[in-house]
Amino acid sequence: MISLVPLAGLPAIRPGDDLGVLLLTAAESSRTALAEGDVLVVCQKVVSKAEGRIVDLRGVEPSSFARRIASLAEDKDPRIVEVVLRETKRIVKMERGHLIVETGAGWICANAGVDASNSGDADTVIVLPVDPDASARRIASLLHERTGHRIAVIVTDTFGRPWRQGLVDFALGVAGMDALLDLRGSTDLDGRELHHTVIAQADALAAAAGLLMRKNAGIPAVLIRGYEFTPAEGTGRDLVRPPELDMFR
Repeated sequence: MISLVPLAGLPAIRPGDDLGVLLLTAAESSRTALAEGDVLVVCQKVVSKAEGRIVDLRGVEPSSFARRIASLAEDKDPRIVEVVLRETKRIVKMERGHLIVETGAGWICANAGVDASNSGDADTVIVLPVDPDASARRIASLLHERTGHRIAVIVTDTFGRPWRQGLVDFALGVAGMDALLDLRGSTDLDGRELHHTVIAQADALAAAAGLLMRKNAGIPAVLIRGYEFTPAEGTGRDLVRPPELDMFR
Protein backbone atom coordinates (compact mmCIF):
# COMPACT_ATOMS: atom_id res chain seq x y z
CA MET A 1 0.00 0.00 0.00
CA ILE A 2 1.17 3.51 -0.81
CA SER A 3 0.02 6.30 1.50
CA LEU A 4 0.13 10.06 1.03
CA VAL A 5 0.24 12.28 4.12
CA PRO A 6 -0.22 16.05 3.71
CA LEU A 7 2.10 18.18 5.82
CA ALA A 8 0.20 21.19 7.06
CA GLY A 9 1.09 23.89 9.53
CA LEU A 10 4.12 25.44 7.85
CA PRO A 11 4.43 29.16 8.54
CA ALA A 12 4.54 31.66 5.70
CA ILE A 13 7.92 31.01 4.10
CA ARG A 14 10.29 33.95 3.82
CA PRO A 15 13.67 34.37 2.10
CA GLY A 16 16.44 32.79 4.16
CA ASP A 17 14.19 30.33 6.02
CA ASP A 18 15.65 26.85 6.51
CA LEU A 19 12.96 24.97 4.66
CA GLY A 20 14.31 21.55 5.62
CA VAL A 21 13.97 22.34 9.32
CA LEU A 22 10.46 23.72 8.83
CA LEU A 23 9.40 20.61 6.89
CA LEU A 24 10.80 18.34 9.58
CA THR A 25 8.94 20.30 12.24
CA ALA A 26 5.72 20.06 10.21
CA ALA A 27 6.15 16.29 9.92
CA GLU A 28 6.64 16.00 13.68
CA SER A 29 3.60 18.20 14.31
CA SER A 30 1.58 15.92 12.05
CA ARG A 31 2.75 12.97 14.17
CA THR A 32 4.39 11.54 11.09
CA ALA A 33 7.93 10.53 11.96
CA LEU A 34 10.04 10.37 8.81
CA ALA A 35 11.29 6.88 8.04
CA GLU A 36 13.78 5.14 5.76
CA GLY A 37 12.48 4.97 2.21
CA ASP A 38 10.00 7.83 2.50
CA VAL A 39 9.58 10.28 -0.37
CA LEU A 40 8.96 13.93 0.52
CA VAL A 41 7.31 15.93 -2.26
CA VAL A 42 7.67 19.71 -1.86
CA CYS A 43 5.99 22.34 -4.02
CA GLN A 44 8.32 24.68 -5.84
CA LYS A 45 6.71 27.82 -4.50
CA VAL A 46 7.89 27.38 -0.91
CA VAL A 47 11.34 26.38 -2.17
CA SER A 48 11.55 29.51 -4.30
CA LYS A 49 10.36 31.72 -1.43
CA ALA A 50 12.97 30.29 0.94
CA GLU A 51 15.66 30.86 -1.70
CA GLY A 52 14.57 34.45 -2.33
CA ARG A 53 13.30 33.81 -5.85
CA ILE A 54 10.70 36.56 -5.47
CA VAL A 55 10.51 39.46 -7.92
CA ASP A 56 9.02 42.81 -6.94
CA LEU A 57 7.23 44.07 -10.03
CA ARG A 58 7.49 47.66 -8.84
CA GLY A 59 11.18 47.53 -9.76
CA VAL A 60 10.69 45.95 -13.19
CA GLU A 61 10.84 48.14 -16.30
CA PRO A 62 9.37 46.19 -19.24
CA SER A 63 11.19 46.29 -22.56
CA SER A 64 9.43 47.30 -25.75
CA PHE A 65 9.33 43.62 -26.73
CA ALA A 66 7.60 42.72 -23.45
CA ARG A 67 5.10 45.53 -23.97
CA ARG A 68 4.37 44.32 -27.48
CA ILE A 69 3.72 40.76 -26.29
CA ALA A 70 1.51 42.00 -23.46
CA SER A 71 -0.56 44.09 -25.86
CA LEU A 72 -1.54 40.95 -27.77
CA ALA A 73 -3.19 39.33 -24.76
CA GLU A 74 -6.07 40.59 -22.66
CA ASP A 75 -5.10 41.80 -19.16
CA LYS A 76 -1.43 40.83 -19.57
CA ASP A 77 0.93 42.77 -17.29
CA PRO A 78 4.01 43.80 -19.34
CA ARG A 79 6.11 43.69 -16.17
CA ILE A 80 5.32 40.00 -15.73
CA VAL A 81 6.10 39.39 -19.40
CA GLU A 82 9.46 41.04 -18.82
CA VAL A 83 10.18 38.71 -15.88
CA VAL A 84 9.21 35.74 -18.05
CA LEU A 85 11.64 36.86 -20.77
CA ARG A 86 14.44 37.24 -18.23
CA GLU A 87 13.86 33.64 -17.11
CA THR A 88 13.72 32.39 -20.71
CA LYS A 89 16.49 30.68 -22.64
CA ARG A 90 14.45 30.13 -25.80
CA ILE A 91 10.95 31.00 -26.96
CA VAL A 92 9.36 27.78 -28.18
CA LYS A 93 5.95 29.15 -29.16
CA MET A 94 4.41 32.61 -28.99
CA GLU A 95 0.85 33.27 -30.05
CA ARG A 96 -1.70 35.93 -29.06
CA GLY A 97 0.46 37.02 -26.17
CA HIS A 98 0.90 33.52 -24.77
CA LEU A 99 4.43 32.22 -24.26
CA ILE A 100 5.76 28.66 -24.17
CA VAL A 101 9.45 28.85 -23.40
CA GLU A 102 12.52 26.86 -22.44
CA THR A 103 14.00 27.94 -19.12
CA GLY A 104 17.67 28.05 -18.25
CA ALA A 105 17.35 24.70 -16.51
CA GLY A 106 15.82 23.17 -19.64
CA TRP A 107 12.14 23.00 -18.67
CA ILE A 108 9.66 23.78 -21.41
CA CYS A 109 6.57 25.37 -19.92
CA ALA A 110 4.21 28.31 -20.06
CA ASN A 111 5.60 31.65 -18.90
CA ALA A 112 8.89 30.11 -17.67
CA GLY A 113 7.06 28.98 -14.54
CA VAL A 114 6.61 32.59 -13.37
CA ASP A 115 3.57 32.65 -11.09
CA ALA A 116 1.70 35.37 -9.23
CA SER A 117 -0.60 33.08 -7.22
CA ASN A 118 0.15 32.77 -3.50
CA SER A 119 3.07 35.16 -3.87
CA GLY A 120 2.04 37.05 -0.74
CA ASP A 121 1.77 40.44 -2.44
CA ALA A 122 -0.15 41.78 -5.43
CA ASP A 123 3.06 43.30 -6.82
CA THR A 124 5.29 40.23 -6.57
CA VAL A 125 5.73 37.06 -8.59
CA ILE A 126 7.58 33.83 -7.85
CA VAL A 127 10.13 32.38 -10.26
CA LEU A 128 11.54 28.86 -10.38
CA PRO A 129 14.59 27.87 -8.30
CA VAL A 130 17.89 28.35 -10.12
CA ASP A 131 18.82 24.69 -9.55
CA PRO A 132 15.89 22.55 -8.35
CA ASP A 133 18.15 19.48 -7.96
CA ALA A 134 20.40 21.40 -5.58
CA SER A 135 17.31 22.55 -3.69
CA ALA A 136 16.15 18.94 -3.32
CA ARG A 137 19.62 17.80 -2.25
CA ARG A 138 19.82 20.44 0.49
CA ILE A 139 16.51 19.34 1.97
CA ALA A 140 17.39 15.63 1.69
CA SER A 141 20.78 16.24 3.33
CA LEU A 142 19.21 18.10 6.26
CA LEU A 143 16.61 15.38 6.77
CA HIS A 144 19.27 12.67 6.72
CA GLU A 145 21.40 14.61 9.17
CA ARG A 146 18.51 15.12 11.61
CA THR A 147 16.80 11.72 11.30
CA GLY A 148 19.51 9.32 10.15
CA HIS A 149 17.17 8.09 7.40
CA ARG A 150 17.63 8.27 3.65
CA ILE A 151 14.62 10.19 2.40
CA ALA A 152 14.09 11.02 -1.25
CA VAL A 153 12.98 14.57 -2.03
CA ILE A 154 11.10 15.79 -5.10
CA VAL A 155 10.56 19.49 -5.84
CA THR A 156 7.50 19.99 -8.05
CA ASP A 157 5.64 22.55 -10.10
CA THR A 158 2.36 22.48 -12.01
CA PHE A 159 2.65 22.42 -15.79
CA GLY A 160 0.26 22.08 -18.70
CA ARG A 161 0.83 19.23 -21.18
CA PRO A 162 0.82 19.05 -24.97
CA TRP A 163 -2.22 17.25 -26.39
CA ARG A 164 -3.89 16.99 -22.96
CA GLN A 165 -6.26 19.27 -21.07
CA GLY A 166 -5.60 20.18 -17.46
CA LEU A 167 -2.58 20.83 -15.27
CA VAL A 168 -0.44 18.18 -13.59
CA ASP A 169 2.35 18.42 -11.03
CA PHE A 170 5.74 17.53 -12.52
CA ALA A 171 9.09 16.86 -10.84
CA LEU A 172 11.66 19.63 -11.25
CA GLY A 173 14.29 18.68 -8.70
CA VAL A 174 15.05 15.15 -7.50
CA ALA A 175 17.38 13.85 -4.79
CA GLY A 176 17.76 10.42 -3.23
CA MET A 177 16.20 8.44 -6.06
CA ASP A 178 16.33 8.14 -9.83
CA ALA A 179 13.80 10.27 -11.66
CA LEU A 180 13.31 7.47 -14.19
CA LEU A 181 12.59 3.78 -13.60
CA ASP A 182 14.21 1.85 -16.44
CA LEU A 183 12.35 -1.42 -17.07
CA ARG A 184 14.16 -2.28 -20.28
CA GLY A 185 15.47 -5.82 -20.17
CA SER A 186 12.75 -7.04 -17.82
CA THR A 187 9.74 -8.99 -19.07
CA ASP A 188 6.00 -8.43 -19.15
CA LEU A 189 3.38 -10.92 -17.89
CA ASP A 190 3.68 -12.88 -21.13
CA GLY A 191 7.44 -13.19 -20.80
CA ARG A 192 8.18 -10.69 -23.57
CA GLU A 193 11.28 -8.61 -23.03
CA LEU A 194 10.67 -4.88 -22.66
CA HIS A 195 12.74 -2.72 -24.99
CA HIS A 196 11.36 0.81 -24.57
CA THR A 197 9.61 1.05 -21.20
CA VAL A 198 11.11 3.77 -18.99
CA ILE A 199 8.75 5.09 -16.32
CA ALA A 200 8.91 8.72 -15.18
CA GLN A 201 8.49 7.67 -11.55
CA ALA A 202 9.35 11.10 -10.11
CA ASP A 203 6.65 12.70 -12.25
CA ALA A 204 4.14 10.02 -11.20
CA LEU A 205 4.87 10.67 -7.52
CA ALA A 206 4.66 14.43 -8.10
CA ALA A 207 1.27 14.07 -9.79
CA ALA A 208 -0.04 11.92 -6.94
CA ALA A 209 1.08 14.46 -4.34
CA GLY A 210 -0.39 17.26 -6.44
CA LEU A 211 -3.88 15.93 -5.72
CA LEU A 212 -3.37 17.14 -2.14
CA MET A 213 -1.32 20.28 -2.85
CA ARG A 214 -4.02 22.43 -4.45
CA LYS A 215 -3.37 26.16 -4.58
CA ASN A 216 -5.95 26.93 -1.91
CA ALA A 217 -5.24 23.94 0.34
CA GLY A 218 -2.29 25.35 2.26
CA ILE A 219 -0.43 22.06 1.81
CA PRO A 220 3.11 22.75 0.54
CA ALA A 221 4.47 19.23 1.03
CA VAL A 222 3.26 15.63 0.98
CA LEU A 223 4.94 12.58 2.50
CA ILE A 224 4.66 9.46 0.35
CA ARG A 225 5.24 6.13 2.11
CA GLY A 226 5.27 2.63 0.69
CA TYR A 227 6.64 3.32 -2.77
CA GLU A 228 9.60 1.02 -3.40
CA PHE A 229 12.62 2.58 -5.08
CA THR A 230 16.36 2.11 -5.20
CA PRO A 231 18.22 4.92 -3.42
CA ALA A 232 20.32 6.94 -5.86
CA GLU A 233 21.71 10.45 -6.21
CA GLY A 234 18.99 11.42 -8.68
CA THR A 235 18.43 14.44 -10.91
CA GLY A 236 15.34 16.00 -12.41
CA ARG A 237 17.31 16.80 -15.54
CA ASP A 238 16.93 13.15 -16.60
CA LEU A 239 13.27 13.97 -17.28
CA VAL A 240 14.13 16.48 -20.01
CA ARG A 241 14.07 14.79 -23.42
CA PRO A 242 17.40 15.32 -25.22
CA PRO A 243 17.13 17.54 -28.34
CA GLU A 244 18.22 14.71 -30.62
CA LEU A 245 15.28 12.59 -29.42
CA ASP A 246 12.73 15.41 -29.44
CA MET A 247 10.63 15.16 -32.62
CA PHE A 248 8.82 18.42 -31.86
CA ARG A 249 11.76 20.72 -31.16
